[in-house]
Amino acid sequence: MKYVLVTGGVVSGLGKGVTASSIGVLLKACGLRVTSIKIDPYLNTDAGTMSPFEHGEVYVLDDGGEVDLDLGNYERFLDITLTRDNNITTGKIYKSVLDKERRGDYLGKTVQVVPHITDAIQEWIERVAVIPVDGKEGPADVCVIELGGTIGDIESMPFIEALGQFSYRVGSGNFCLIHVSLVPVLNVVGEQKTKPTQHSVRGLRGLGLTPDILACRSTKALDENVKGKLSQFCHVPVLLKAENIITLYDVPNIWHIPLLLRDQKAHEAILKRLNLHGKSQPDLEEWTARTELSAMLCNPVKIAMVGKYTGLSDAYLSVLKALLHAAVACHRKLVVEWVAAGDLEDTTAQEAPDAHKSAWEILKGADGVLVPGGFGDRGVQGKILAAKYARENKVPYLGICLGMQIAVIEYARSVLGMEDANSTEFDTRTSNPCVIFMPEGSKTQMGGTMRLGSRKTYFNNRDCKAAKLYGNISSVDERHRHRYEVNPEMIEQFENSGLSFVGKDETGCRMEVIEISAHPYFVGVQFHPEFKSRPGKPSPLFLGLIAASSGQLNTVLHNCGHLSSKTAAKKQGASNGHPAAKLYQNGNKAKYSNGLANRVYSNGNGNGIH
Repeated sequence: MKYVLVTGGVVSGLGKGVTASSIGVLLKACGLRVTSIKIDPYLNTDAGTMSPFEHGEVYVLDDGGEVDLDLGNYERFLDITLTRDNNITTGKIYKSVLDKERRGDYLGKTVQVVPHITDAIQEWIERVAVIPVDGKEGPADVCVIELGGTIGDIESMPFIEALGQFSYRVGSGNFCLIHVSLVPVLNVVGEQKTKPTQHSVRGLRGLGLTPDILACRSTKALDENVKGKLSQFCHVPVLLKAENIITLYDVPNIWHIPLLLRDQKAHEAILKRLNLHGKSQPDLEEWTARTELSAMLCNPVKIAMVGKYTGLSDAYLSVLKALLHAAVACHRKLVVEWVAAGDLEDTTAQEAPDAHKSAWEILKGADGVLVPGGFGDRGVQGKILAAKYARENKVPYLGICLGMQIAVIEYARSVLGMEDANSTEFDTRTSNPCVIFMPEGSKTQMGGTMRLGSRKTYFNNRDCKAAKLYGNISSVDERHRHRYEVNPEMIEQFENSGLSFVGKDETGCRMEVIEISAHPYFVGVQFHPEFKSRPGKPSPLFLGLIAASSGQLNTVLHNCGHLSSKTAAKKQGASNGHPAAKLYQNGNKAKYSNGLANRVYSNGNGNGIH
């Protein structure tokens, strides 16, 4: 087994996760099988109880693991299926060691950070690295490990020590360390400064690890003299010199990162360090074509994202990626219009009329509406109003988890006349509980007690839009994360009035998919389809939303969930007044004739989601 460790320095948020994922893509394109491990130094056992404002979205795996969002990047980029053990936390390690101590496994010895915690970390890595994640038998060839946080953080110290020991144990030909660091440019003089990276590497070496490759984040490509200085002062191996210093400069979207690494021959440096001689050059033809296509798209599709965490895009990272995958498949430039759910409510009209007016203008100007999952009652009334607007005005709508539940509540209030219809999560005394707490749930133990992981949904109506989007199959496996469900005792009332429950679990009592057949596209799902969306294989339900929002749904339904490239290309054209962009190659850098790159704009303010 070969190991690639990715660490970060100077500041957090440099993109270690995307870098690690891109390294995996590059190695996979060279014909290697790749797996990934993410180390998070926080004490939480997992990410399940953490606020999205604190740590971004909670990503859910097939086995029900609630993990860091970077594992979503790994799965999307590498098209693999990870396990909960691929996410290591301080809490997990200490719990495993303390459980052994309580059983007496240490035979009376004093249990210490070194060697017991550090040994546990190394044993965990070796055990998980050999678990197949790509559907094939046998272990992978390379395990890419990302160490979260920044070098110098107190909580990272046991992991640094363990990884230093680990590098010596597996041998230099089996271990490659890539350090992601910042090379800032001072606007006053326009000079790229190497001192932050020098100090970061010095700290790393002082802890027993020496980087083999530097991946330098900067606004533009590094000058040659800057590379030379970094090579000299950061002790990058003299044999390889500056070719082991890579620039990760700003690009239109993260799909460009594997191409940046390839163009700078990062794969050659990694393969040489790992003694993997004779491997083929990376085959990234499909990846390159998708990246170039995404950069050329200019015909927009506007999706109103109505949620409560709109101040932090990472809270909905997988949803955004799923929308992007679907938009590229439909040859549309995605524009996400953020709508704070609370701003749609009547109370905001009194307290902040400008915000209320702006929110409604955005909602009414969108081509489609998406209400993602969430917890708590803040903004729920605004989400209900968004669902009502989409239903009454025939605007394409996709509700995920809570987004489905509030659509059911809205239908009960507006169509069935149940004025106090609600979820018991928000009103325990409602006389019309449309959404109720699941019988097997726990109200006292929060972590890991929801309905989690991949579960099967059966379509009882193969003629519905959802079943057609999935390819006319009888059932589908999707990932769940919820404590509340639609009240099965009220299903007959809903279906008699036009709201169809077209997908259910194996018992037939748990509602999974709703549709309104008389609506162009009104779909709600209890599961989270965004977690299984991939760049080359967009989630069928997100594809349906984008297709419906751009006038292509009939084609997609006719083709059982697929949109032929010829049809999409014909529809792209100049219908929005912009000519189709042309791609010109100049060396390794692409230039676009209309100056447009495929950034996902937030309300047109230019703050891209990359």
